[in-house]
Amino acid sequence: MTSRSTAPSWAAALAGLTAAAVAVGVGQLAAGVIGGDSSPVVAVGGAAVDLSPSWLKNWAIATFGENDKTVLIGGIFVVIALLAAGFGVLARIRVGYGRLALLVFGVVGAWAAATRPDAGMLDVLPSLLAAWAGAATLSRIFRRLEPVEVAEPIRETAESHPAPLEQPPVMLAGDRLRTIDRRSLFTGVATGAGVAVVTGAAGVWLGGRNDVAAERAQVAAALPKPAKPLPPLPAGVDFKIPNLAPFVTPNHDFYRVDTALALPNVDPNTWSLKIHGMVERPIELSFAELLKRPIVEADLTLTCVSNPVGGPYVGNARWLGVAMAGVLREAGIKAGADMLLSTSADGWTAGTPVEVVMDGRDALFAFAMNGEPLPVAHGFPVRQVVPGLYGYVSATKWVVDVNVTRFDQETAYWTDRGWDAKGPIKTQSRIDTPRNKTKPGRNVIAGVAWAQTKGIAKVEVKVDDGPWQEARLAEVPGPDTWRQWTIDVDLTSGLHTLSCRATDATGETQTNRGAPPEPNGATGYHRVLIETT
Repeated sequence: MTSRSTAPSWAAALAGLTAAAVAVGVGQLAAGVIGGDSSPVVAVGGAAVDLSPSWLKNWAIATFGENDKTVLIGGIFVVIALLAAGFGVLARIRVGYGRLALLVFGVVGAWAAATRPDAGMLDVLPSLLAAWAGAATLSRIFRRLEPVEVAEPIRETAESHPAPLEQPPVMLAGDRLRTIDRRSLFTGVATGAGVAVVTGAAGVWLGGRNDVAAERAQVAAALPKPAKPLPPLPAGVDFKIPNLAPFVTPNHDFYRVDTALALPNVDPNTWSLKIHGMVERPIELSFAELLKRPIVEADLTLTCVSNPVGGPYVGNARWLGVAMAGVLREAGIKAGADMLLSTSADGWTAGTPVEVVMDGRDALFAFAMNGEPLPVAHGFPVRQVVPGLYGYVSATKWVVDVNVTRFDQETAYWTDRGWDAKGPIKTQSRIDTPRNKTKPGRNVIAGVAWAQTKGIAKVEVKVDDGPWQEARLAEVPGPDTWRQWTIDVDLTSGLHTLSCRATDATGETQTNRGAPPEPNGATGYHRVLIETT
């Protein structure tokens, strides 16, 4: 059909939506066969993340937290639906226009897939196949929208229907009526929806074959022991106060902030880590070879630079790994090198100062946390952890490559987007309880504070405009973890503002000057408004 369609707009929009649904399903099926992150939705979403300005990413993290990726995917589906409906209406003018719009959209998806850092030659196919399937579906449904003729209406006259002579003949407009066959339309839509569901579900199932649950279980069964096991945590590290963050963050509660819309499923049996660049002896290690090296155990608190004052993007765990410094010494860092540009399996990069990794702190190529292999969401099989640095310059998950280079020669993912090249963690404190309402009288105020590599020496709390009062501190195993604190205060009925501040072991107290996370970490006192009734 090449002429303008007489189908109503709602039917054309429905045809476009059905075509898009089939396209998404076929694209997902092809991605499940090919593997990787070749799904058109994921590819477009990844490109959207990379192209978004920093302020928009910060807003998304602050507004949606760890659900930011779910919201993004949902937003992509909404945009697809709106465009698809528009493509369907466009096809009323000429079906070829609608098909062309779908094909262009497929090319955009293919471009997004091809430009992903970890893209392979076949990654463009799901988007192209999706576009073809969508265009074909649109054509098929529009053929069902071609008008059909209904029987010629009966002309009612005085001869065919007796009536008073004074009544004029009644004529129905039009000799023939032409309309769409709704039953045929809805049959086509239902068929398309069925194809979309079946192909999409099959694609998800095929993609699930690539998960590494079995490999992770194998690693768990043979986790190596540290050369020098840490002693048990000292008594008194955890006050066990309700609503106070526990000293050890359970793996399932550990914060996750990254750019991966689809988690990389990296098989430890094929994983390798390359150390190259400004080194005397390039090294490539398999997972088995990494585990044969001296194993280090360390209690470390990680902090995301996106964490606002009082925010949740900080967590503490006991990590198991191999000292980064030892591997780098074996490679032999050349004079003048000052940056480690690490790359994840999905192409994300971080730039870490060489001097920090080599100064004796427990910087690790970690493969386990809290007694079990890294969860996939936290970097299985291997990630970096470096105490004292924000994650954006150090905590590369799914790490596969370390290029020893210089800051004046290379840049990393977030520094390309305006963040500082070096990200030392700032001393911070947080009130965990109470947060909203409480009873008048004696109340427990408690929270955590952190100043990795320095340690927390003091935490003070203020009620309204009263004096600063020193809180009681929990025990800690070392300076690289956060520290719980608590204080009992008397509160009268009404509204109160609680404030806290921390002082590190060097004597430096956190600043009261408020600043957002960008470009190098938030600052200011955490304040909580509570009501006592």
